[in-house]
Amino acid sequence: MTASLLPAQWLNYPTAGVPRKPDGSPNLAASAPRTKDGKPDLSGIWAPVRRRALDESLEGQLTATGPFWDFGSVIPGGLPYQPWAAAARNQRFADHSKDNPDVQCMPLGILQMNTHPFPRRFVQTPGYLAILHERDMEYRQIFLDGRPLPKDPQPSWNGYSTGRWMGDTLAVETTGFRDGLWADYDGSPLTSAAKITERFRRRNFGSLELEMTVDDPKAYTKPWTVKIELALQPDSDLLEYVCLEGERDSKHMVGK
Repeated sequence: MTASLLPAQWLNYPTAGVPRKPDGSPNLAASAPRTKDGKPDLSGIWAPVRRRALDESLEGQLTATGPFWDFGSVIPGGLPYQPWAAAARNQRFADHSKDNPDVQCMPLGILQMNTHPFPRRFVQTPGYLAILHERDMEYRQIFLDGRPLPKDPQPSWNGYSTGRWMGDTLAVETTGFRDGLWADYDGSPLTSAAKITERFRRRNFGSLELEMTVDDPKAYTKPWTVKIELALQPDSDLLEYVCLEGERDSKHMVGK
């Protein structure tokens, strides 16, 4: 279950600090902004770039593609599942993802949230990066103050994230996940053994590259890496969106 982007409350209200072309439109090809200490500033409202949204199959049915739906669709040879993980993913797909946390209006974990079509706002300070998601008004914390990852964390949906700058790239490591998470909409598993490494790089004012490496030996035979692109959404804002308020789908889905 997903939805297209909606206009925000202050659509077309000019965002401060955005470089402009002579006609007043945002110059998204301009250089990436920097903070007072010289680091790239990731702040802004971003949404994933959709290379392919819905493809029509030979049978005339719409089939969803892309990393939000299936990370294996953007990796040559697919994901390197452990046997049990492949069986779990195939069963979830056969059940039309009726138990996906997105369908159930539950938290998604960082992989599904990174690729979710709804926008998100990055708020960057010298020691902290907050990601505020429109979807269910969720948030994520990434600490940039040098603290180590916790040794015995309380398992959680988003895990625990610490980051450090490597040149102009922000490298973030996350552990401490709960079991039972879905990496993508079609049902690729993610377990409590997972370590996710993200690399954020703002290439110019309007483009953000995100590389994600998943090392989860419980579910996969080797680590795997994908890259996605996010595009800045200037002159806009986040909507207040509560999934549970209108959730009526799951009881009507096949296999429920």
